[in-house]
This record gives sequence, structure tokens and C-alpha cells, in this order.
Amino acid sequence: MITEKNLSMYDQTKAIGLHALVREMDLRVPLPAVRSETVAGGRKSHETHATVYPASYATKDIWENLRFAMRYEPIDLGVLAAFFDAVDRRQLEIWVRGESTGIFARRAWYLFELLTGQTLDLPEVPPTGYAPLLRSDVHITAKGIRVRRQKIVDNLLGNRDYCPLIRRTDNLAGWMQQDFRQKFDGVVGGVEPSLLERAVQYLYSKETQSSFAIEGETPSPDRARRFVQALRNAGSFDTSSKEAYVQLQKKIVDARFALEDWRSVQNYVGSLAPDYSPIVHFVCPKPADLQSLMDGWMRSLARIGTGEVNPICVATVAGFGLVYLHPFEDGNGRVHRFLIHHSLAKLGFTPPGVLFPVSAAMLRNKAPYDQALEYFSGRLQPFIDYKLDESGRMTVQGETAIFYRYPDLSFQSEYLYRVVADTIETDMRMELGFLERYDEAIAAVNRVVDMPGLRASLLVRLILQNHGRLSKSKRGQFSELTDDEIAGIEAAIGKFEVDQEAP
Repeated sequence: MITEKNLSMYDQTKAIGLHALVREMDLRVPLPAVRSETVAGGRKSHETHATVYPASYATKDIWENLRFAMRYEPIDLGVLAAFFDAVDRRQLEIWVRGESTGIFARRAWYLFELLTGQTLDLPEVPPTGYAPLLRSDVHITAKGIRVRRQKIVDNLLGNRDYCPLIRRTDNLAGWMQQDFRQKFDGVVGGVEPSLLERAVQYLYSKETQSSFAIEGETPSPDRARRFVQALRNAGSFDTSSKEAYVQLQKKIVDARFALEDWRSVQNYVGSLAPDYSPIVHFVCPKPADLQSLMDGWMRSLARIGTGEVNPICVATVAGFGLVYLHPFEDGNGRVHRFLIHHSLAKLGFTPPGVLFPVSAAMLRNKAPYDQALEYFSGRLQPFIDYKLDESGRMTVQGETAIFYRYPDLSFQSEYLYRVVADTIETDMRMELGFLERYDEAIAAVNRVVDMPGLRASLLVRLILQNHGRLSKSKRGQFSELTDDEIAGIEAAIGKFEVDQEAP
């Protein structure tokens, strides 16, 4: 921690690596999530915003900073794309030649050609060992593809048009070591299969209502039914088909706002100030950039969705990747959460026939969800030049696609792990406990009066909804019961402390 005692030491810090490239080249991009600095007389230590190295690690020019980044730091494709666009390629060629067959120069060389689409005037690397592009101890990586020219194994999660990065943080590594199937089995162990099936059926409805509620909407019965049906078949959804997304969006939005293609207007996420002026929270990609971004994103999902990459990380790329690209005018949030279910189901993270109601957990704890969304959007906002006219229509100036092509989704992956854990420990456990006590309450009612099943169920729900008492306005619906019988039923239900809304 930086304290008053060592503050003077930190005054002597100097940016190195990617952080230095941004400063020295005046690159108009967000700073990398991990920043490196040197400090006179300091020992290597980890800080909140920077990794601090001793002065012996100090660099002299951009090439030493590039080499340092390729050796020690997590890759940040947004910074590197901006750097390669600004650097003199002839100087880059000289630097690579001087490094001979060095791994760090080969990494930079490959990334230059990948990100720019240009070919450096360099011969193929002579026979040598292949080196991974991303370090698997630093990044979440995909199955590698050997690139003969630089003798590099490309293990990125995406491609030039769209490539998310997920750092293997301590928090994320900790979550990945946990056995979520064991967590689930610990909650459902010993539960009758029929009871578990009933709980899951309710959770489908709860997930649907919660996903709409996050957007401040209450779906019509027909839209709710269609969304539940989509969730039941989420694992088989075709993430490589634009038409599949279009049809899904049509199912969950008002028909008046459904689209046949990606949106053609500039969109943004915002709210209203007290004077009704718009407050912009997130500027979405320009419509002209959407085609390449969405194509790249879909190819990224195809690459990582085959089982080699951690399922929660895949779900993060699918869900949060979609919502940041915002391809539709309406329904993006619901599609984003649907895609989380798709990935978890397809990759077998959720048990067959089971759904973890992530939207319910997000709705229950809205602040962390908003923080996960804003963690990306907040870093971009200072770099987007936009104008709003009197009707609220937005115009974005300049080239902005680079800000959306290479998102760092580490924070969002950690968040999604927390959400899934919460659904198991809270929603699944709570619903199973409710149904067990609900069934006991029904049995208790029938010990007082042997009632038809539907009548008993209705009576229990009405009593629960009125905090353990049948309201006077509903008493007439059960005229066949005496006051003593009603009182006995209320007392019987009260023993089981069923304090949730009935399914």
C-alpha cells in the first residue's frame, strides 16, 4: 500500500511497458488494466493499479518498452493496435531483425501483422521452437493454431475483428479451482427428483420475469412463454447465425421494435437528469462498424465454444461481449443474459435440464451488476466524441471501432462466477426449501379439511400472500369452510414459516 512514509519513493516512479508506450506515443486509448512502473531502490511489489519493479528494469526507448511488454505484461490488444498504427514500420522491422529469433520480437511481429493486416518486409523465421503468443499462466487461452511465418502458436480467444482478453487474475484462478457441480450436488443431494423438477420449472419462470424486470419491463404472458421456451432450448442456439439472433430478438421485444438486421442507427445507454436532459452512460459502436464487430465476435464464440476454454469465461465473452456491441435497438440485455445460459448449457456447466437463474441474482444485487457493465463502458467514455441533437439523436465523431474490438473481460468473468455461485447457494436452495415447506403446508391443510388439490393450493397461496391470514376480501371464496377450520388452517401453515411467494 502507498502510505505517507513511502510516498516520496513513489514520486520517483517511471512508467514502463505498455503504460510507457501510451504516454510516449500519446496514444488515444484507455490505459492497460495492468500497468508497470519502476521505482528507485524499490523491490518488486504489486499495487492496486501498477506492478512496481526495481530501477534496474527501467527502459530507454519505445523498443525496450515493447520488449518489456512482450516479456512481462499481459497483452493489451487495444494499446498494441494503436501503437502499431502510429509506429514507423521500418523501425519496427529493424528492431525485429535485431532480435533475431527472440520470442518477444516474434510475438510483437505476429501481432503487428494480425492487427494491421500488413506484412512486414521480413523473411520467415528459420527453424526454431514454436512459442505461445499468450502465456497461459497470465491469460485464459484458446486451443493454439501454429503460425509458420513467426513460429508462433496463436492461442487468442478471437481474431483481428474481435478478440476479448481475460487475464488469469488471482480471483479468477480461485473461482476456477472450485467444484461447482459439487456445490450443486450439495444443495440438491437427497432431494426427491420430482421436487427438483418442480423447482427448476419455477426457476425458468423466475429467470424470465427477472430478465425483463432488469430492463424495467413486465412481459405479456405470450412474450414470457416464448422466452421460457427459448431458455429451455438455449444450449442448442446457433451463435454463428445472424438470423438466429434476429429471431430471438423478435421473440422477446415488442413487435413494433423488432429488427430484421443489426441496428442502423447510433444507439446509447442513458438516463434522464432532473431537468429531463439525457445523461449518457455508454456510447454503443457506430452502426457502420457493427458488421465487422459482430462477425468477429461470432467467430470468436466459434473458436472458444468447443470445450477447451473455461465455460464461465466463454459465457462472459458471449453475454457481456454481446451487450457491449449492442447490435439491436431493444432487447440487448435480455439476449445478453440468454447467451450466458446458452454457453453454460452447451458446455455442460449447468447440469442437464437445470437452469441457474443469473438474472434473478443480478436483479437481487443490482449494484454489482451495474458495476460489471460500467467497468468496460466507464473506461471508454472519455475517448468517445459524440453530439446529441435536440431530439436526443446521437452522432459519433471519428474512428471508434478499436475501443470495442479488444475488450478486457477479466472483471466481468470474476463477477459472473460470483453470480452463478449465488444462484446455487441462494435461489436453488431457497426454492427447494420453499417447496418442501409448501408441500408440508398443503398436507397440514388436508389434515384439517380434506380439500381438492387445486382448492387447497389456492387457499395456501392466498394465506401466504397475506402474511399468514386469509383476508376478509378473499374469505367468500371459501364459504364451504367454517371460521374454526380457517383458523386451524392458518395455524397449521404458520408452523412452517413459508415466507416466500408461492410458485
